[in-house]
Amino acid sequence: MNSSWASSGMKITLSLFLIINLAACSSVTIRQDEADKDNSEPTYMDSKPFYFFGLKGEHKVDVNEVCDGADVSQMQTVMTSSDYVIGMMTLFFYAPRTAKVWCEDE
Repeated sequence: MNSSWASSGMKITLSLFLIINLAACSSVTIRQDEADKDNSEPTYMDSKPFYFFGLKGEHKVDVNEVCDGADVSQMQTVMTSSDYVIGMMTLFFYAPRTAKVWCEDE
């Protein structure tokens, strides 16, 4: 084998790995106030199935049940690195998202 071919293959593999890791994590965060994002452990966290690049699938989280009547301080939908890898492995036929909810302390 030609060493330049192996070297170029390794560069391509490393580049793809970096691109995937940089693009893999995305999130949408909703807060009622303008405070900074809460990075503590959420009260509720669950992976929800979506299909066809996330275009098919609808899930609802009952925040009244999750927070037991307390106010919600933050809600978030995240596509984690593992969600992204699973999506890539299935060619995004299956593309899970993770839902998180933070409840206010009473």
